[in-house]
Amino acid sequence: MSVEMFQAEPEGEALRIGIVQSRFNEPVCTALREACLAELARLGVSDDDIVLCSVPGALEIPFVLHRMAGTGSFDALIALGAVIRGETYHFELVANESGSGIQGVATEFGVPVANAVLTTNTDEQAMVRAPVKGAEAARVAVEMARLSDWLDDFEPADDIGWALENGARD
Repeated sequence: MSVEMFQAEPEGEALRIGIVQSRFNEPVCTALREACLAELARLGVSDDDIVLCSVPGALEIPFVLHRMAGTGSFDALIALGAVIRGETYHFELVANESGSGIQGVATEFGVPVANAVLTTNTDEQAMVRAPVKGAEAARVAVEMARLSDWLDDFEPADDIGWALENGARD
């Protein structure tokens, strides 16, 4: 049996990308943003097709992503932020709730959301990861936008359609 696999090309031309960036832990978030924007440019996304919003912290990111997704104007969204462990339980609360909210936007609206909200134990760990994760978020957003486009146009083969119509699963 031969199974074909589709993997989208990371080509960003004509894609509209929304970015929400936290200001808390600003040096880390600035590094995330700079790496993300540089990678989007390398992938062919025009500056005119990028909307960048700034929010106070990671917990505010899902609200703005939700509003952006609700416009139907974006091919993909990107969340940028940093939650660095402190001495209290607050770290877990912010990390878990922001992550859940970000994923909820993707599933509710069917819009790809690349989550680059770092969760680290130290500032040093966050600064090391920021350039890598910022660029990675750009690549994920572009690839998932292209995959989403492909899935919108996907027409299963006749035998797959027949199997699904007749109750087959797997």
